[in-house]
Amino acid sequence: MSKATLEQWRNKAGAWVQRGLDQRLRLAVTGLSRSGKTAFITSLVNQLEHAGLDARLPHWEPAAEGRLLGIKRVPQRHHHIPAFGYEAALSQLAAAPPRWPEPTKGISEITLAIKYRPRSRLKRQLNDSATLYLEIVDYPGEWLLDLPLLGMSYAQWSRQQQELVNEPVSGGPADEWRRLGADIAPDSPADDARIAPLAESYTRWLHAIKQEAGAYLVQPGRFVLPGEYQGAPMLQFVPWIWGEVPAGLDESHHYGMMATRFEHYKKYLVQGFYREYFSGFDRQIVLVDCLTPLNQGAASFDDLKRALTAILLSFQYGKSRWWHRLFSPRIDKLLFAATKADHLTPEQHGRLNRLLSTLVKGGHKHARLAGIDIHTLALAAIKATRSGQVAYQGERLPALQGVRLADGEPATLFPGEVPEHLPGPEFWGQQGFDFTEFAPPDWHKEEPLPHLRLDQALAFLLGDKLL
Repeated sequence: MSKATLEQWRNKAGAWVQRGLDQRLRLAVTGLSRSGKTAFITSLVNQLEHAGLDARLPHWEPAAEGRLLGIKRVPQRHHHIPAFGYEAALSQLAAAPPRWPEPTKGISEITLAIKYRPRSRLKRQLNDSATLYLEIVDYPGEWLLDLPLLGMSYAQWSRQQQELVNEPVSGGPADEWRRLGADIAPDSPADDARIAPLAESYTRWLHAIKQEAGAYLVQPGRFVLPGEYQGAPMLQFVPWIWGEVPAGLDESHHYGMMATRFEHYKKYLVQGFYREYFSGFDRQIVLVDCLTPLNQGAASFDDLKRALTAILLSFQYGKSRWWHRLFSPRIDKLLFAATKADHLTPEQHGRLNRLLSTLVKGGHKHARLAGIDIHTLALAAIKATRSGQVAYQGERLPALQGVRLADGEPATLFPGEVPEHLPGPEFWGQQGFDFTEFAPPDWHKEEPLPHLRLDQALAFLLGDKLL
């Protein structure tokens, strides 16, 4: 055995032991479009770095009880994963004027060592202090939406996408690739010169329905976030939506080649993500922007619900007891967080949380029966507004004050009421809700970032690990 291989096994064995002794936790953070994932991770790390000093974390017991002894960033174990751009994000937030951090487009990681004084008598007998190594892994939500593809054949996926094309949220922009594909016979000789422009047109359609029509269930996810796979043949296929296909076609024909590429995509990208990353996570948080689809309309909101259902079906649930973690770690806590709660007046926060709970309700039963602890929360990783009141026709009404993102101008407004349950025709008919994006607040690096309920997220995700 080579020296490098021996060192690799030592690192892996050390990680298994630490995981078994609850000394290492791998927290995955993902988010659907416009959910504020980069801002969330930046604020989470910032709060932890200030914990025990001047952080505002009253609902996180280790901080409230004064048991945190020190938290610092440490080198990550996985040298092949890019480091999360924490310092760059802080610089953007501290700029004049402040800017929201640039969104990440691939996987990244940052590791923290959390030194604390155990509350547990057993741990105190072993040592008067303990260290939890928290590995925070950031990855695009689009990758998670690809996991259901593992249970589909190319023909099944094609039928699913054909239904999507007929949905109001996505039908119109599909005209170009539908026309290009209609000119290709399924049993004609495979030709990259014809498939490549068809795949490019399909990819433009995915971008269009995502950015303009407010679609969320965008598959394949790597088409819109290809990273280093830009231009790879396994990203050049489309669903076959043009009628019956003769039997016995192989990859020498157009249909067979695209079916083969679909299988390669599943094997090397979807299964590869699951095998290398997803199956090794201990805890997961999924960030959801519920407010933007309320602005964009019923079709966008319905697609958000479909995407959340797909996410819930993607998880391998199971209690993460120590002997399981030693050999086959599994996610045992899942938090869905409705972001941008600060863009609503305080009395609306409970309604936002109940709306998110309703959106994910369909997967709750499956998750709980399999032993996962699932929770929802309305939060703001970085609080961008101040709440107050305004006078209107002799009454005092709740309002928000902040700086509009669109034009940088101060604004005082009441965005309207968020529905507590899935909005029906009455809500969409009246449409009294007007969600406005706000710029980040003025902030100095030596202070902790302002937030709403980030301590409650920490309590759920880490509470049982610092006892």
